[in-house]
Amino acid sequence: LAMPSFRDMLRNAEVRNAAESFTNGLQRARAEAVARNANVEFVLVAGTSWVVRVVSAPNPPIESRSSSEGSRNVTVTAVGADLVTPATTVTFTNFGGVTANTPASESLRQVDLTADGATQSLRVTIGVGGNARMCDPSLVAGSSPRAC
Repeated sequence: LAMPSFRDMLRNAEVRNAAESFTNGLQRARAEAVARNANVEFVLVAGTSWVVRVVSAPNPPIESRSSSEGSRNVTVTAVGADLVTPATTVTFTNFGGVTANTPASESLRQVDLTADGATQSLRVTIGVGGNARMCDPSLVAGSSPRAC
């Protein structure tokens, strides 16, 4: 009797884990850009995997995360500023703001995370100023601080 609700709880935890990971990775990339006084990019690799690295060559990863780390059942939809065009990369400047990607590509602005069997979906948004925010798209705007 408790198995379906336990499975839902596990899937919701995976969605939250992935959303927190994206938010932390974006914040790390922004902080590294300011600390290194250089452009730093956050790149979605596959699934919920991501890499933070300096844009200039050689660019070994500063930090990375594999999708097998607690969120392999999560589905990611990443889009640019128009909320339609798929995007995988956002580049932060030495002031912490967002700039054009090198080479030119759509800059990542929103990541939606869901999982089969989960009752919760989450969204991570990236503002023009570089701030990353996690929110719940199912809540009505203005009804809660967690609403998108």
